[in-house]
Amino acid sequence: MSSADSTPAAAALEKAEPGPQKKNPLLGLHWRRLEEPLGFIKVLEWLFAVFAFGSCGSYSGETAATVRCNADNNMTAVSVHFGYPFRLYQQRYEMPLCEGSGKRILHLSGDFSSSAEFFVTMGVFAFLYTLAALVLYLGFHALYTKNRNLPIVDFCVTGAFTFLWLVAASAWGKGLMDVKSATHPTSLIAAMPVCHLHKAVCNAGAMPSLGLANISVLFGFLNFLLWAGNCWFVFKETAWHTQTPSKENSLEQGDSERQ
Repeated sequence: MSSADSTPAAAALEKAEPGPQKKNPLLGLHWRRLEEPLGFIKVLEWLFAVFAFGSCGSYSGETAATVRCNADNNMTAVSVHFGYPFRLYQQRYEMPLCEGSGKRILHLSGDFSSSAEFFVTMGVFAFLYTLAALVLYLGFHALYTKNRNLPIVDFCVTGAFTFLWLVAASAWGKGLMDVKSATHPTSLIAAMPVCHLHKAVCNAGAMPSLGLANISVLFGFLNFLLWAGNCWFVFKETAWHTQTPSKENSLEQGDSERQ
């Protein structure tokens, strides 16, 4: 066979040979970390943070009352919609004047946005931190175990989040109680002057459903318990925990040598 014929054949064989296969990046992750308490609890913290700020930030409700004017016996339904961030003073509704067809614009009372927004912000930051920690645990396991500073930083941040979850859940729990009081139908009736001038008969309407808001408070305290429990497992990864047994062993060896 001539050299001219062998050159195209060799080129065809080179093209036919398969190139290097691309490795799946997920196979290189340290998935066994999720079987340990440190990684498993971090996944729960990630999920519970989503449930906490999601249930609070997506809440919307409605309170209502009925006004029956004595002059014409005409009944009017008054309803007010409210929701996150619970700036109730911005929620307006129309109150019948029972004098012709006139109406007066009123607003709910109270501003509970500070505790609600702090709670949601806390949940978002906890979600982002747990996501970053999981990436560190799974993708950079060797760096986390060899570096003495990373576990210490993780422990300090975990302790800070534990305290902040307690503060956020307590503050939002108190704020939710105030929201319930301000949006109760009896509070709506008390704020309408027409109900106190013997011009109309006012009755309470449907109670606002606050189940989703109650769930957010529950998840807030569950997050506090999770982060508090996880402090121990993060502490075990630090150099502070590994140095304790060595000090005890050195003391025991010193006592034995003296004896």
